[in-house]
Amino acid sequence: MAGSDVGAPRQARHGGKLHKAKRRLSVRIDMTPMVDVVMLLITFFMLTTVFNTPQTMEINMPPEGAAVEVAESNLLTLRVAKGDRLFWNLGVETPQAIAFAQLRPLLVQRLAANPNLITLVKVDRESTFKSMVDVMDELNLANIVRFSLAPFQDFDRDLIQSAGVN
Repeated sequence: MAGSDVGAPRQARHGGKLHKAKRRLSVRIDMTPMVDVVMLLITFFMLTTVFNTPQTMEINMPPEGAAVEVAESNLLTLRVAKGDRLFWNLGVETPQAIAFAQLRPLLVQRLAANPNLITLVKVDRESTFKSMVDVMDELNLANIVRFSLAPFQDFDRDLIQSAGVN
């Protein structure tokens, strides 16, 4: 609360005459209620704020040293080569180039034909990180939940070049 302190009137002499001095008002403001209100507002906003949950993807890792056997007919390999060029092959077939816009229909078609489909994604170090994220997004949109990431090796470069795609 606020209060004011009014002193008693003083008398002063100026030039032999008695004059009334002006009263001095001192104002004191009690800040305690304002602090209480501020603390209540801070508490209110902290409790009513919705926190964003981070978007995460669950990753299941096999035990170390465990070999996972997959039939070649169930393995779809996607390769992202230098220059963000995209190639796919099923099993031991020759890799074929594909435009990014045609990737999702291909994935949906292959998953419908083989529900046991496992996708292997190999991304070249010289391609962009965005291309890997875009491929993983397309896998998610095509409802493919069984996929693995593997390093892009010299064998993959040679395989793409032997297919006649530069």
